Amino acid sequence: MFNGKQILLVISGSIAAYKALELARLLRKAGATVHAVLTAGGARFVTREALAGITGQRVHDDLWAAEAEIGHIRLARLPDAVVVAPASADLLARMAHGLADDLASTVLLATRAPVLVAPAMNPAMWNHPATRANLAMLRSRGVAVVGPGVGAMAEPESGPGRLSEPEEILAAVVALLAPAGLPLAGRHAVVTSGPTHEPIDPVRYIANRSSGKQGHAIAGALAALGARVTLVSGPVVQPDPVGVTLVRVETARQMLAACEAALPADIAVMAAAVADWRVAHEAGQKLKKQPGAAAPTLEMALNPDILATVSRHAQRPRLVVGFAAETEAVVQHAVDKRARKGCDWIVANDVSGDVMGGDANAVHLVTSRGVEDWPRMPKADVAARLAQRIAEELA
Repeated sequence: MFNGKQILLVISGSIAAYKALELARLLRKAGATVHAVLTAGGARFVTREALAGITGQRVHDDLWAAEAEIGHIRLARLPDAVVVAPASADLLARMAHGLADDLASTVLLATRAPVLVAPAMNPAMWNHPATRANLAMLRSRGVAVVGPGVGAMAEPESGPGRLSEPEEILAAVVALLAPAGLPLAGRHAVVTSGPTHEPIDPVRYIANRSSGKQGHAIAGALAALGARVTLVSGPVVQPDPVGVTLVRVETARQMLAACEAALPADIAVMAAAVADWRVAHEAGQKLKKQPGAAAPTLEMALNPDILATVSRHAQRPRLVVGFAAETEAVVQHAVDKRARKGCDWIVANDVSGDVMGGDANAVHLVTSRGVEDWPRMPKADVAARLAQRIAEELA
């Protein structure tokens, strides 16, 4: 993936620093040479020996020692990209204000390589106006940001500030290093894929025959054009597309939450076959068949409408693409759905045959300009053609 690219990994003080070890492993596995700079705070959470063992390179942690060996300017010029993970509130502040009082801040001030930061801190620190202003300043200078996520912290608190998972940071590095000539470089796409499973009891669920082949192919095709892709997938057995951030969910409500957490984005492709209904009251124990008793009656409840929600969201992507799996009046249902949901495009297909789970698809692209009828082709080709159309639309 990285073909011998040089990555400088800066690790600052955060209890989440242990994730940097897995990130270094993933970067090496993807073909990068990883050099590490460890701040004084970072060294309280991970050791030089552990980093050196994973990277296969000497770890740098002292400005004056580096100066005597290779010099901080040479270290700053070495990488193709600099990744700060975790990026503490303190280091972000020093980056924003151009301080250079240790090796990490000095290298960050001197580098000409693209920089990606993955913030990690307490929710109160993340939401503080000073941190927000520092991030805005860094973004304005071209620094890329991934995360933070929302979740439980080391303290008995929960909220925004959780370090992104190593796989998500890796996908952001892929996007950061995407050749500038790629048509979707710098764009963020959210793609949904597969079915949702709506539980009846601990062992049974309502689902459909979606395999996730089309959605996963679309995620991979968008990444191949340079986009940073967040793939929100229901339960599937498809291989993970290369260079995307994969978020696994089961239910429609989980899928909606994951999509909203992934915003803002430039592109949303809602390819998942989301269950329209769920069981209103999930049984806590397995429902038992009683001799002579009638089958249980399941009360159903509507699931959230993910496509309509994203189409009308305060952080609505510039281009929202929905899917319509139909068994009759395919184009007319798709035209009606586009108007009803408020999305920009609908990709419609007839699923009365072997489309769900199959390897080929014949679709109709419904836009405000009319209907394009595409011939039957492999799902990978459908994905590539759709990704190219998206790139042309956003050009």
